Amino acid sequence: MENLLDKETVKRVKQELEKFNKSYKVQILDQSARTALDASRALSCKVGAIVKSLLIKTDDTFVLCLISGDKRCSLNKIKKITGKKDVCMANAESVKTLTGFTIGGVSPIGLNNKIEIMIDNQLSRFKEIYAAAGHPNAIFKIDLENLVRITSGKIMEISE
Repeated sequence: MENLLDKETVKRVKQELEKFNKSYKVQILDQSARTALDASRALSCKVGAIVKSLLIKTDDTFVLCLISGDKRCSLNKIKKITGKKDVCMANAESVKTLTGFTIGGVSPIGLNNKIEIMIDNQLSRFKEIYAAAGHPNAIFKIDLENLVRITSGKIMEISE
C-alpha cells in the first residue's frame, strides 16, 4: 500500500495538527475506518468516541457537523439552530469541493474552505475521541476541549 502519510489530504491534516500541538499525530490504520463502526473496531474503542464529520447543506450555505459515532445528526435540531428551512446532507461532490476530502476521510481540520463547525455535545462522554485525518485509513486522537480549539467549533445539541 502507498504511504498514506504522503497523500496531500493527510499532509494537510498533519500540518494543522503540528501547528496546533506537536504531540498530536496522524495514525494510519491497517483496516479502513470509513464508518464509525469500522473505526471503533480498528481502534478497539466505543463507537461513540469516533467523530463523524458530516457536511450539511442549509439553504445557501454549509455547516460541518462533528457527530458522536453512535448518534445520528438531527437535521431538525440544525434547522432550529440555523433558522434555515432547507437542511439536508451535502452530496459527495459538494463534500469533495468544500472540504477537499472524500466521504469516509473527511477531517474536521485542514479543510479547503472556511466552514462553520458545530460539535455534538454527546462527544463529551469520552476522554479521548478520534477523527478522520484525510483518508479512510488515517485518524488522529484528540480530546473534546482541543477539538473545539483546533476547529473553532461550537458545542451544541445536534444529535439524536
